[in-house]
Amino acid sequence: MSDAPRRWTQATIYADMWADPDDDPRNSDGPAPDGELPTFVDVLQNFRLTLRMKCDGLDPAQLARRSVPPSTMSLLGLVRHMAEVERDWRTWIRPEPASKLYGARDADFDGAVADQAVVDGAFADLAREQAATDAALLSHPDLGERLGKDGIAVRELWVHRIEEYARHCGHADLLRECVDGRVGQ
Repeated sequence: MSDAPRRWTQATIYADMWADPDDDPRNSDGPAPDGELPTFVDVLQNFRLTLRMKCDGLDPAQLARRSVPPSTMSLLGLVRHMAEVERDWRTWIRPEPASKLYGARDADFDGAVADQAVVDGAFADLAREQAATDAALLSHPDLGERLGKDGIAVRELWVHRIEEYARHCGHADLLRECVDGRVGQ
C-alpha cells in the first residue's frame, strides 16, 4: 500500500480541470484583451491566480511540506520565492538593488516553515511586491523602452515575469498533488 494521497479534483465537468469553468476565476466571458500590454497583464494575472489556487485550502503544515525530497521546494516556499523575485525585478529597473526579503540564497525556501504567521507574511509580501513591480513597469507603457543599467526592454521584463510564474505553476501542480492528491490545471 502506498502513502501517496489518492488523486482527485474538485471539478465535476472535466476530470482534468482544477475547478468547473463557472467556478474558475481565470475564466472570463468577455473577449481577450486587445494589445500587447493588456495581454501580458491578463496572462500574468491568470498565472498568479493559478499559484494562489494551488495553495487554497491547505493548512500551514501542508503549505510548508517539502513534497519532493531532497528538494527544499514547497508551495509556501514558492510563494516566498515569487515575492523575492518580484522585488528583484525592480532592481533591473533602478540602479540600486533592493534588500532581500528573506535573507541569503535559498532562504525563501529554507524559511518556509509551518507557522500561520509565516504563511500570512508570505502572502502579504507577495501581494505587496507584485503591486510594486506592476506599478514600476506600468509607469513605462512603451514596451520597447530600455531600462536600468543593462538596458533591458520593458517587454522582456513582462515576458520574463510570465515565464517565471508559468514555470513555478508547473512546480505547484506537482507539489499540490503530492500534498493532498488534488489535480488539475
